[in-house]
Amino acid sequence: MKEIGIDMTEAVPKPLTDQMVVDADVVVTMGCGDASLVIIHKTYRDWSVNDPAGQGIDTVRQVRDSVRSHVASLLLELGLMEPGA
Repeated sequence: MKEIGIDMTEAVPKPLTDQMVVDADVVVTMGCGDASLVIIHKTYRDWSVNDPAGQGIDTVRQVRDSVRSHVASLLLELGLMEPGA
């Protein structure tokens, strides 16, 4: 992530809590099926991405780029990003 300008030295994984689901407009999980609380009229997305843990740098880059692509698509869908941005 550092090679694309994102500092994650202080980042730690955070479990998805019921309150996060309540507060969210869109709930995104990444192949882990984390969403324990299902609320009607919430938008849910499960992005199937490989777990980069213990993988080589090329695999980690592929996972990073896949997540980046998913995020960009979601932002476009929500009207929070202009096409081509």
